[in-house]
Amino acid sequence: MPHVMISACLAGENVRYNGIPVEDVDKRLKKWLAEGTAVLFCPEVEGGLVTPRDPAEIIGEGGGKAVLDGTARVATEKGEDVTEAFVDGARKALAFCLEKGIRYALLQERSPSCGSHLIYDGRFQGTRVPGRGVTAALLEQHGIRVFSEAEIDALESAFTGSL
Repeated sequence: MPHVMISACLAGENVRYNGIPVEDVDKRLKKWLAEGTAVLFCPEVEGGLVTPRDPAEIIGEGGGKAVLDGTARVATEKGEDVTEAFVDGARKALAFCLEKGIRYALLQERSPSCGSHLIYDGRFQGTRVPGRGVTAALLEQHGIRVFSEAEIDALESAFTGSL
């Protein structure tokens, strides 16, 4: 039974916005996937976005929670509103976790979907600000603990301690 949902990009799946897969996959992720402790999920792809795709950022204050509340939106650098895809992907990620009994998520930092501590400021200039992406915010609202790739040690301690 899986305990952790992992952003598919962190395991080297070709789902990143720029179409360049991560090459340096943490060996613990590989182990957890092989033993069935973890499963992969990409909320952006599940929300209907293609790979590669234009970069997107949250426009407005309040991060992913504000997007879920309808007071902010997600748009591409070209101005295309992709809010619906991000919200749909977040809802599918939540449904997936609830269906599988998953209590932990390891998500890609800085992503407008998955950022757990940092996201970009919506001006497409590379400026990072404190905040959560849409999926991270929704999962946390429903009691699923979210970790970034910089927190794999803490995630490992959390879920192995609960087995």
